[in-house]
Amino acid sequence: MGIIRKTKAVEVLLNEFKNSSVAISAKMLINQLDTEFNKTTIYRILDKLEDDGVLHSFLGKDGLKWYAKCTGCSATEHKDVHPHFQCLSCGKVDCLQVKVVIPKIENRQIAFSQVLIQGKCEGCIG
Repeated sequence: MGIIRKTKAVEVLLNEFKNSSVAISAKMLINQLDTEFNKTTIYRILDKLEDDGVLHSFLGKDGLKWYAKCTGCSATEHKDVHPHFQCLSCGKVDCLQVKVVIPKIENRQIAFSQVLIQGKCEGCIG
């Protein structure tokens, strides 16, 4: 896990992701943990966990930043590049384990891309 210190705040945040199979927004974490930690501490730890390859982030609906667990990533490379799905009914956001190929674009060098697919999840269809 890189050089991040294992403080109580780090442990609490890591447990939130360990116990979740879906992505969690920064706003949700702040609302859940604001009695224990201030929002600056939460954002600082989320940024460090992302830098260390423990979490990855992406923008969801309305520009909210979401975080999810990484798989096989490190501080030098994020390998789990994949699209994310956000349910327009219940709001659930999760990682999709499907491959999306970003085409090479002439006279451009792509550093990263984000694909957010929106619709209804399995629990809201019907």
